[in-house]
Amino acid sequence: MDVLTRPSKAKAGDRIAVLSPSLAVPAIGPAVHEQALERLQAITGLVPVEFPTTRRLGAGARERADDLNAAFSDPSIRAIIATAGGDDEMTVLPLLDAEPVLNDPKPVLGYSDNTNLHQWLWQHGVCSFHGGATQVHLGPGPEVDAIHSASLRAALLTGEALEVTEPGYSEDFGKDWADPRALHEYGVREQTEPWLWDGPSATVSGPGWGGCLEVLVLGLAAGRIHADATALDGCVLMLETSEILPGRELVAGMLRSLGERGVLEAVAAILLARPPASSPQTSPDARARAQYRQEQAQGALEVIRHYNTQAPVCIGVPFGHTRPQWILPHGGTLTIDAASRRIIASYA
Repeated sequence: MDVLTRPSKAKAGDRIAVLSPSLAVPAIGPAVHEQALERLQAITGLVPVEFPTTRRLGAGARERADDLNAAFSDPSIRAIIATAGGDDEMTVLPLLDAEPVLNDPKPVLGYSDNTNLHQWLWQHGVCSFHGGATQVHLGPGPEVDAIHSASLRAALLTGEALEVTEPGYSEDFGKDWADPRALHEYGVREQTEPWLWDGPSATVSGPGWGGCLEVLVLGLAAGRIHADATALDGCVLMLETSEILPGRELVAGMLRSLGERGVLEAVAAILLARPPASSPQTSPDARARAQYRQEQAQGALEVIRHYNTQAPVCIGVPFGHTRPQWILPHGGTLTIDAASRRIIASYA
């Protein structure tokens, strides 16, 4: 694959754009948003800057693209972070201008529907960071989780390498943003299971690539995302599923579609995130949640091994739609040491 450009890091006192490329969730929970901005500045020393659609529900694709283009073009903006995901960011991609990105690349953070933006940046040869959403991981609760704070600083400021570790607990979703308790209480947290490792005891290093599985598959179907298997040779595939809680069969089918494109065969290692197993609309008991995660993992592994028997696979890593969340490099280097069961992420 071609060498990707790694954006320069920001420094304390620089400005960071806080954007809503998909859904403007700050309009739903303004108090959580304000707390997120305060914590972002406290943790990083960066000065948050909002744009016209950051808090504007119902903004069209053109307006959201204008904000992204303005942030990419403004030399005083040294990084970009999304407030959350959504479901229609693919409509923004054709309206983005690549020239300012190529002239002055900046760290871009987000996950879920922001998979679209990461893939667009990849297609233009620029690294980014999968993870981070101010409304989900910075604003709610009594404090920012330690692993999120560490990877946030690494992605934006230091560029250091960090070992991706298991915090030992997880929540699928937090308090309703309109509920005052969201400012000082977490959601329901439960003990996590050990990660599932499968495959050879090999050490693999390669660029991270992937994102939210549902968004990837929809983007590929629409032609907004491209997955050239030859360009993904040696990459570390990282996939996570969303709060829509896709079942075993749907996850297997989506993975199979990647397999038929040659993606699963091309990659050197695969990371699957701990999936949420409940949502505000669906609240199964602990036993049912554990069964859901186990069945999704088993179904995913069966499909992966049909296409690739040599790649180390690790399932359960907290980098997706659960909290605490690791931010991981998209295009930057991930090292998977299956023998010692360690994952090292380079945020350079």
